[in-house]
Amino acid sequence: MTEEKKSYKPNSDQEMVERIIRIKLIDGSDINGRININRAEGFNRLSDLVVSDKEPFLVIIGATVHEKSFDKPIKHKTLFLNKNYILWAAPDESQK
Repeated sequence: MTEEKKSYKPNSDQEMVERIIRIKLIDGSDINGRININRAEGFNRLSDLVVSDKEPFLVIIGATVHEKSFDKPIKHKTLFLNKNYILWAAPDESQK
């Protein structure tokens, strides 16, 4: 039995479908922000984007980074996060 791989074709004509995401990094930092889960055909869940090896970075919009070594969180308009540093990621529970 062979496993079917999803073909990844970014489509800039698709409308954005944003989801709030919470991420814990391997260094202990926490990131909150929004991601577009409608990036390509067949990639419409948070888990599709996080585990896909087609893009090494996760694009987070309106990101807030909470680092242990800083008192105040750091805010970014857009943050490109290398997925190799993600310990876990979860959608905000209040979303459908």
